[in-house]
Amino acid sequence: GTQAAFRSPGPRTHTVAATHIVASHNPRAGAHLQRGPEGLCAGLRQNPPTPRTLSPNPHTSRSQPFPARRRLNPSTRTDTHSTPEPAPAAEMVDGEKDPAPLRLETLLALGLDQRTAENALVNSKVTANLAAVLAEAGITGCDKSVGNLLYAVATKYPNNALVHRPALISYIVSTKIKNPAQLDAALSFLTNTGPESLDIGKFEEACGVGVVVSIEEIQSTVAEVLKENMEAILEQRYHINVGGLCGQVRKRHPWGDAKATKEEIEKKLAEILGPKTEADNVKPVKKKKEKPAKVEEKKVAVATAAPPSEEELNPYTIFPQPAENNKVHTEIFFSDGNIWRAHNTKEILEKHLKATGGKVMTRFPPEPNGYLHIGHAKAMFIDFGLAKERNGHCYLRFDDTNPEAEKKEYIDHIQEIVKWMGWEPYKVTYTSDYFQALYEHAVELIRKGLAYVDHQTAEQIKEYREKKMNSPWRDRPIEESLQLFEDMRRGLIAEGAATLRMKQDMQNDNKNMSDLIAYRIKVSDATLQLT
Repeated sequence: GTQAAFRSPGPRTHTVAATHIVASHNPRAGAHLQRGPEGLCAGLRQNPPTPRTLSPNPHTSRSQPFPARRRLNPSTRTDTHSTPEPAPAAEMVDGEKDPAPLRLETLLALGLDQRTAENALVNSKVTANLAAVLAEAGITGCDKSVGNLLYAVATKYPNNALVHRPALISYIVSTKIKNPAQLDAALSFLTNTGPESLDIGKFEEACGVGVVVSIEEIQSTVAEVLKENMEAILEQRYHINVGGLCGQVRKRHPWGDAKATKEEIEKKLAEILGPKTEADNVKPVKKKKEKPAKVEEKKVAVATAAPPSEEELNPYTIFPQPAENNKVHTEIFFSDGNIWRAHNTKEILEKHLKATGGKVMTRFPPEPNGYLHIGHAKAMFIDFGLAKERNGHCYLRFDDTNPEAEKKEYIDHIQEIVKWMGWEPYKVTYTSDYFQALYEHAVELIRKGLAYVDHQTAEQIKEYREKKMNSPWRDRPIEESLQLFEDMRRGLIAEGAATLRMKQDMQNDNKNMSDLIAYRIKVSDATLQLT
């Protein structure tokens, strides 16, 4: 929400200001992809927000409780923007739940060796992934070959194609995919497919589903490969590279049984070469490369620099194109076994690309509370530079969320320096443009049971966070929180007596997942601020 003037039951008028509650703030220099209000709730559990303090605006009216206006007096600065920044694709969240924690016995029942199983249990990410894989497979034990493939899925599966993981697991459990070569091909295919619809025909063709390589075919191909390499075999005898011979067979039969291939090659080598001699058991000595003869003449050493890398030639190559922004952005592991993953759906990404014309949209978001420094020059280079290099647009977005330090002097200075550095903003916008929408999101979160009004003191909040305990007001009725939040907005609750907190995961080992404070009340200079 933004700010507005309201008359409380007492004799004085209070000005209420509300800060954004779910918008994330990234202080690092770099290209910042815009996130509009429509994507804030969807991305709530992915990027913990940074609460900001806002200032009063005496120019609002009661008819519009939280009008979307910026705090600075309109008469004291130049408003150069006409429309807010377009909202980009929202981050969507999906998740799976592990019905029960994994135990060593469970992993051993998959055929995993003791050491692999023990190492998996001490890695929380592998454990969570493996638990999800087993839940999708619906098994508690299996053959070692199947178990090894399932373990590989848990450790190698591409995050951008999680929607297709159950399908892959069903192929493994039914032994339609039964060897590492097939699995590698399947993972490669799914990585390129991402969250798009899975073409079963192309998928099965890509990973050899239904292709049966008989023992007779393996034997015949092994005989051909050995015949082709007979000269080297007779010369090197048992020192011949068996792995290289297996590779030649694998090129002709990529879905053949690798173990059977190796055994057949070793069997045929024994028939050709006979028993091993004493020389065969001696480990061959690696030949050292002969150093060129030293030239007696003294040569002047010339320092030659290594050729520049692609990133050095173009530092923007690390950033994806807008149409490629459908990968999983992050994974969050919850204490109850849930795994939340954020990614853009095809529909939302298409909506974003339509709104932006497929262009790269970045922002340079300084706070108007001081002068720019050398670090801002780097941020401008990346933000404006990326947009220019990709023929896109960069906003100059003032992060006007610190009322006590903001001055028009700083706004004018920032615009002057940006121009002096040679950059031209696409538009000039303000964080406060979104205050009304953000306040409405706060109310929506309460209605969905994802936020609540809390009365804990700062000391109590710290204590409960350390003890991983929920606030006693966390599960209060939704209607009660809605009424109290309205009372906070109207200035009927004293400073420090209430906050609005977002429900996250108080039992999580990651302290950033504790219930964050979204709104608090602050009274100063006869002004009530809801921050």
